[in-house]
Amino acid sequence: MMPILDYWDGVLYYPVLIVILTIAGVYFTGKTGFVQLRMFKESIRVVMEKPAKEGSVSSFQALMVSTASRVGTGNIIGVSTAICLGGPGAVFWMWLLALIGGSTAFIESTLAQIYKRRDIYGGSFGGPAYYISVALKKRWIGVIFAVALILTYAGGFNLLCSYNMQSTFIAYSFYNPDTTPWIIGAIFAVIVAYCVLGGGKRIIKITSVLVPVMGAVYIIAAIIVILMNITALPHVFSVIFADAFDFKSMLGGVSGSCLIYGIKRGLYSNEAGIGSAPNAAAAADVSHPVKQGLVQMLSVFIDTILVCSATAFLGLFSGVPITEDAAGALYVQQAATSVYGHFGPLLITVCMLLFGFSTLIGNLYYVDNCIRFIHKKGPSRLFVWWFRAACVAVIFIGSAMSMAAVWDIADILMAIMCIINIPSCVVLGNVAVKALKDYARQKKEGKNPVFKAADVGIEEHTVEFWK
Repeated sequence: MMPILDYWDGVLYYPVLIVILTIAGVYFTGKTGFVQLRMFKESIRVVMEKPAKEGSVSSFQALMVSTASRVGTGNIIGVSTAICLGGPGAVFWMWLLALIGGSTAFIESTLAQIYKRRDIYGGSFGGPAYYISVALKKRWIGVIFAVALILTYAGGFNLLCSYNMQSTFIAYSFYNPDTTPWIIGAIFAVIVAYCVLGGGKRIIKITSVLVPVMGAVYIIAAIIVILMNITALPHVFSVIFADAFDFKSMLGGVSGSCLIYGIKRGLYSNEAGIGSAPNAAAAADVSHPVKQGLVQMLSVFIDTILVCSATAFLGLFSGVPITEDAAGALYVQQAATSVYGHFGPLLITVCMLLFGFSTLIGNLYYVDNCIRFIHKKGPSRLFVWWFRAACVAVIFIGSAMSMAAVWDIADILMAIMCIINIPSCVVLGNVAVKALKDYARQKKEGKNPVFKAADVGIEEHTVEFWK
């Protein structure tokens, strides 16, 4: 089985996904006039806006749900794996992917807002499956995307997340490879079951509190390591850039180079272009779709520039040797130990568990949205209950799988989503760009931008929520 997984993992990422992501990112960056840099300050401002209707999902809450999925075990173990197996240069390619990926995140989330639907409580929902179905009039493609997302997030990503969480305990003396993974998997399966059986509202409330706290603690811990080794700053950056542009080494084996590892782990971490975050973006109550596009663009920077960089710097500034055997939690735990002593591994373990927990429940929020799309009239309560029970079982099983298998499965499923979503965004990109220009015009006139379909040349019957 592993040779098959390795083959498709390699084919989908090099050259297919690299070409798609790079061209799309550069294209959207040009179309939006570098929106990720030009309107970065505005993205910070709109994230704190309150919804017009009390009880609605705010921009901040939607940001926290998407960040809960983005900021997870991949920010620690994914970055560690990329550095240990691909080299320090992987960090540069993560940064570059985040920079150009910010524009892609803006486009897909703005589209999700424009084509979102209204629920029976007056709120909203949507995502790529909806804008593919409504704007492109290709419901069957939307269904394929929805199925791919369900398999990716309820299956591949949660298998991987569960494995990553239990792997942080390998450094402890009580760890028994035959029993400990199953015990830890069972504990987290029970906790997640409590959250997901409470529905989407409970997920939003939990993540809006948990994500800011866990992110702040981890970043502060990394900053302390950097400050204690500040004299290593020139060396760390020289190592990153020298390895990133070691083309001779890349040509010797592109599939295992820092370029590929940086793109693979960067994409897994920030998810720009995959089509996941738009599902959370569509739930936000905002006066103009562009506001949530800007907020989700900010989420990419939070994930990669802040949290992924925190992991990279924690390891590189500590001076701990980079070895293939340390790939995963071990490298980061060794780095933390060099500064925090015996408290170091515990700190990383706690952060990993918080990151992983938020990812598990954030992932299932996306899944619920796609199930609703496939079942037009809504799935039965019995189906939802059994499906969520199956998702909980996946968490239990993933804890005891092999690292190579869970990474390959997650990578392949994520690539399928991206291959469907990116072309759809390219076709519909002009709609998001027109919305951006409309937003900028209203801001220039001193107004709080309000969206009207006619102002951007969209037929009103296609934008149900904005009538």
